[in-house]
Amino acid sequence: MGSATLTLAIPDKLKKEISEIKGVNWSEETRQFLEERVKRLKILKKLDELTKDSDLTEEDVVEFGDKIKRGIAKRHGLEA
Repeated sequence: MGSATLTLAIPDKLKKEISEIKGVNWSEETRQFLEERVKRLKILKKLDELTKDSDLTEEDVVEFGDKIKRGIAKRHGLEA
């Protein structure tokens, strides 16, 4: 797998703070962060596509989510 270089601008204060922390591979930390962020954004995009024609409100979705969580907790004997 090839690699590319990404250059970004950060505030001077952040650069100073980063420089003060030793033993951290900031390139690897940043790469991992970006990979995770891209995964999450792809999932959100898929969810948007799946729900674009839905009439459910945000409140409906929260209510369904709560019911699902309660059902899972009950199934595993974790209900309060």
